[in-house]
Amino acid sequence: MGAPAFWDNNERAQKHIAKLNGLKRAIGGLLAFHKKIDDAAVMVELIESAAPAEQEAYARELDAAVTALVAELDKLEIASFLTGQFDRNNAIFSIQAGAGGTESNDWADILFRMYSRWAERRGFTTELMDVQPGDTAGISKATILIKGENAYGYVKAERGVHRLVRISPFDSNKRRHTSFCAVDVVAEITEEIEINIPEDEIRTDVYRSSGKGGQGVNTTDSAVRLTHIPSGIVVVCQNERSQIKNRAAALLVLKARLYEKRLDDKRSEMEKFYGEKGEIGWGSQIRSYVLQPYQMVKDLRTGVSTSDTQGVLDGDLDRFIYGWLRAGCPRHRNKDIQMED
Repeated sequence: MGAPAFWDNNERAQKHIAKLNGLKRAIGGLLAFHKKIDDAAVMVELIESAAPAEQEAYARELDAAVTALVAELDKLEIASFLTGQFDRNNAIFSIQAGAGGTESNDWADILFRMYSRWAERRGFTTELMDVQPGDTAGISKATILIKGENAYGYVKAERGVHRLVRISPFDSNKRRHTSFCAVDVVAEITEEIEINIPEDEIRTDVYRSSGKGGQGVNTTDSAVRLTHIPSGIVVVCQNERSQIKNRAAALLVLKARLYEKRLDDKRSEMEKFYGEKGEIGWGSQIRSYVLQPYQMVKDLRTGVSTSDTQGVLDGDLDRFIYGWLRAGCPRHRNKDIQMED
């Protein structure tokens, strides 16, 4: 940053500054934690040398400090797992309703709310790129861009099929129904990764946007659908008023999906998009959300579970994400990662 020509290219300078700030946050957290450890050690010495009447008060203060340190250490450990090439990138997050009809459309809407609240809790920002309403209720598909440091590193744990069991609000006989939705996550590709797509391989369709958005969105042919002809990948963007901006955003998503597909070309396309198994239905789920006849959310990959179903649906997902990240770490792979209430 001290180089005379550093600010000659403002865009490049901003990227360097953003990278520097990220490194400062990572190192700063470690240094601050070490200082707190030193403070705790000093407090231990103080307790040993204090008068008996004062030791109990100091001990309570030390106990509170150690409890806070344990929670902070847990977060530092999780952050140390995010070492993938794109873990620090923004995430392109999609929800697709599966088997279950209206029930699945409503379940997709619930998931959309759940992940939006989770992103808000973590301090991430979300940008709606596309949403397709269901025929009767809910949504059939939605795509959002989650922006924030390590957004992809965290949210990639959610890729797969999610299963809901509940008494249906759409069934007059109050029977129990099972619904499925698929979650797909790809990293937003930055300029450092070059993905060249010939124009003759892309089919562009424009149409009038649907859903909420006001007169400027719904009365013009601003929505853009890009189809990559060789692979069959389809990307839609309709959140902007400008057709040009929607096409640019859709192209960004298309490049990200193509790059992810290239990295995983030994697996089938359905396995790529919907986790370890391809069907959005029975036998392919990564997590079950049971609201009836009992209350339980359980991750079938790691065994992490909780009976606080309402908290989970309100965005309390970190226990599942942390469990998945630990399960993929060699230090934890052979350990018991059950995290019951």
